[in-house]
Formats: sequence, C-alpha cells, structure tokens
Amino acid sequence: MIKKYARALRLPFIITSLLAFVAGSLLWAPLKRMTFFLGILGVAAVHLGANLINDYADSRSGVDWQDKKFYGLFGGSKLIQQGIFSERFYLCLSLGFFLIALLCFLSISLVIDSCLPMAGYLIILVLGVSYSWAPFRFSYRGLGEVIIFILFGPALVMGGYFIQSGVFPDTRSFLVSMPFGFFTTAILLANEVPDYPEDSSAGKNTWVVSLSPEKAWWIYGLLAALGLTMVIASVFLGYLGKISLLSLALSALFLKAVNIIRYYPRDKEKLLESSKLTIIANTLAGVFLILGVL
Repeated sequence: MIKKYARALRLPFIITSLLAFVAGSLLWAPLKRMTFFLGILGVAAVHLGANLINDYADSRSGVDWQDKKFYGLFGGSKLIQQGIFSERFYLCLSLGFFLIALLCFLSISLVIDSCLPMAGYLIILVLGVSYSWAPFRFSYRGLGEVIIFILFGPALVMGGYFIQSGVFPDTRSFLVSMPFGFFTTAILLANEVPDYPEDSSAGKNTWVVSLSPEKAWWIYGLLAALGLTMVIASVFLGYLGKISLLSLALSALFLKAVNIIRYYPRDKEKLLESSKLTIIANTLAGVFLILGVL
C-alpha cells in the first residue's frame, strides 16, 4: 500500500521543486536554518498537494479515463481509474497537504516579520490548483507550460532567496532561476507528447496539442538549449561557479530525448525513455547548479 500512496503523490517529481528552492536559499549566506527547513516542508507539501489535485481534476474532466494504463511518468497515477483510490480521497489528501504548506509559510512570515511569504504561497496555491482545475484550467488553455515555468523557476528560486535575504526582486536569483524553469518545462513537454491522444480528445490544449507531436521535438530542444544558455550566462556574470558548466555535458541526454521525440512521437513506450532522460538531466543540472551556488 505504501507504493500506492507514493504513486498517488507522484513522488519522483518532487525533486524538481526541492532542488530549485534549495538553490535559491543557498544564494544567501549564512543560511537561516529554521526558515530553510520550514520552506522545504512547505514547498514539498504544496507540490504534493498540486500533484493530487491535478489527478483529481484530470479524472473529473475525463482525460485520464481514456487510457487506463499506468506508464509511470505521464498520464497520471491511474489509481482512480483502477478503482484503488476515489476522487474524494485525492481531493481530501490534497487539501491536507495545502494546509500543511499554509502553516509552514504562515510560520515563516511570522519569523521574518513579513507578509510576503504568505502572500507568495497564496499566489502559488491559486496557480497550482488552477493549472488543471476550473474555472481557469490553465493547462487546458495553452498556458500550463507558462505556469510551470513560473512556479518551478522564478517562484521557487527567488522565493527561497527572499526567505533567507529579505530581498525581492533580485537579479541574481532571477537569472539563476531561469535554467530550473526551462528544464522543468522540458519535463512537462516530454510528458505531453505521449499524452497527446487523450489531451486532444478531452480538449486539453497543451503546446503539443496545438502544434502536433511531430513538431514537439524542436520546442523541447529549444527549452533545453535556453536552459543551458542561461547556465552559461549566469557563470559568465559571476552568479554561479564554473562547476555549473558541468551541466553542458547533459546536452547528450537532451539530444537523445530530442531524437526519441522526433522519430517516435506516437510511441508511448519509446517516449517513456525520453521522459526518464529529461528527469535525469533536470536532476543532475539542479545538483550542478547548487554546487555552482556553493
């Protein structure tokens, strides 16, 4: 049953938000440990809550019912469709995680005597929930990719930096956030390609649905290239140490994923590999960026 809960929470994806928040927090020294750990817990909680509410919303819209097979990295957890958990379970558990996050960011606001962490959390909560839930349903209106870029790039890195430094906005944390935003959006795009038949049928207007799976490879490649370019720019400007340039070696993983998306845009089993490659590249890039911050 533990594996089922981990699957419902989609735990592998939580590393993306944690790495971005840690990188932003470490841009400031000395590290304030209490607010840092409260922030880690809050970020993890809101991410898990968003994962759950996304599955709930996609079940309600019918998109996750069209293909009930569980692929692991895309298409949702399928536990509702397989009769293991109910929609109500997902909704209630997501609200529980959002409450934990609320308490964490309220505590941070009290500790640093600023309402911005609490205000930022509420904005992130609205964007995260509205990603797939009515009335906005950003992912159904061609805006999901933009929301993911903002949430997993500037929001997390600049948010982590602000909690430590009290400075917002900040040029350094903004530029360092760019690779995180681009690489995480690349994960989303890689997952949207195999989801194309179901998304298209359900009226979920993702970038892949708008352009077709056959053209998705160049958008994916552009996102990866922009992320790597921003790493180079941040090192050149002195915002990151040269060790972050190790991220350039990840071009091989991104190129392999590009080729899979280009030549097998409608083969879900093949596309599972491109999703895995993108997550690995994203994780390693996050580690190299954190080392560059240190």
